[in-house]
Parts: sequence; C-alpha cells; structure tokens
Amino acid sequence: MTCIVLFTDFGPSGPYIGQMESVLRLTAPHVPVINLLSNAPTANPRLSSYLLAALRYSFPVSSIFLAVVDPGVGGKRRAVVLQADGQIFVGPDNGLLNTVAVQSQNTKWSEIVWRPEHCSMSFHGRDIFAPIAAKLAINTAAKLLQPFDRNDLNDWPQDLAEVIYFDHYGNAMTGLRYSDVYSGKTLTVNGIQIKQADTFGAVEEQQAFWYKNSSGLVEVAVNKGHADQQLALKLGMRVGF
Repeated sequence: MTCIVLFTDFGPSGPYIGQMESVLRLTAPHVPVINLLSNAPTANPRLSSYLLAALRYSFPVSSIFLAVVDPGVGGKRRAVVLQADGQIFVGPDNGLLNTVAVQSQNTKWSEIVWRPEHCSMSFHGRDIFAPIAAKLAINTAAKLLQPFDRNDLNDWPQDLAEVIYFDHYGNAMTGLRYSDVYSGKTLTVNGIQIKQADTFGAVEEQQAFWYKNSSGLVEVAVNKGHADQQLALKLGMRVGF
C-alpha cells in the first residue's frame, strides 16, 4: 500500500507540516500520510541523509518519502525525485537523498521541471515537493519530471563516523551501520572510550555504552541518563573504533 512519509527539520511546532499535509490531502485524499520525523538535524542535509537512509527500512517498497531539509531553498539547487529500490524520495538536490542513493542497488534520478503558478521562494516543501509527492502517489507526475544521469556520487561515503542525531532520551545515533566487525570493540567519542552492551539493563545505571539500535545504527547511550549532556556530545562529532 502506498503511503507518503514526511521527514523534515521543521520542528514539532509551527504551521509548516500542517500546510504540507493540506496540499497532500487536496491532491491525494485517500493516501495515508505519516509524519515520521520533524526534528531532523536543522539545516544539515548531510547528517540528515544518513538518518533518512536508516529510517527508510521501516516502510514498504511502495512508500513515497517527502524529505525537506533545505537551507538553500530558493537558490540554485535542483528539486529532484529519486527512485531507489522500489521506494521514492522527493526533495532538494543538496545531499539529503545521496546516502539513500549510494546504499541502494537500483536508482533513477529525475528533476522536477514543473512549477506551480504561485510558488514561494522560501517554502518549496509546500509548493513543489508536496504536490509532486501527491501526484506520484496517484500516478500523475510522469510528465512533470525529467530523468537525468548521475555520476557525481562516487566519493559520497556509505557510512559516516559522526554523531548524526539525538533522540528524546539524549541517545546519540551515529551514521555508522552496525557490522559484526565492530562487535566487542571499544568506541571512542569526544575522547571517551565506551564499551559495547546489547541492552540498557546489561550495564549499571548512569553508565555509558554503545549498541546496535533498532534502525541498525551504532548508537551511544547512558542507562537512565542523557548521553548528549553527560558526555558533552554534539552533532557532527567524530566517532571511531
């Protein structure tokens, strides 16, 4: 079943998500809309791209992701659609969709060549990306897209050894997909060495550890604490084994 999945840095308050949902409902009223994430790393499409790539696997292959982390809105960056292993991603061509592309086996890029009669220079999420996502959901977008070849992602890393996101609990997700080669190794972040544990209950309260999270990423946490505060972590901070 097709659904439209929202991934943005708009934050939990304000009118922006509601405005995009209104556009989606108007064009594709019977297509479910899921607000997956509204606090992606603010104005940071590079870090956000690794989070998007990890979260995509919770959704079926027919899903359409409306992804907006777009600090260059109104500038020269293209508006694009990426088809990747059966899923579709709509958003700015600023790196936000690149990690999905390099981690996928089959990809097809298209530029959105359509523009509405009235288009805000500061809100392409509502005026360009949302209408296209809705039209893709009801199969009426083909004439609005222009396919193009892409050969500039050879140097884009499939994994990122940095902190990419803090959740509500202060846990720090990294851009590293878990691999068995990391098993039992010590992770270093902010000069602190952290050992692996499989669960929170496997360590003492207030003890830091790293583990494979539910999205398959290496994550740092403190049992009944806040890793971001207690370890003085910041987005973009390097991690390593």
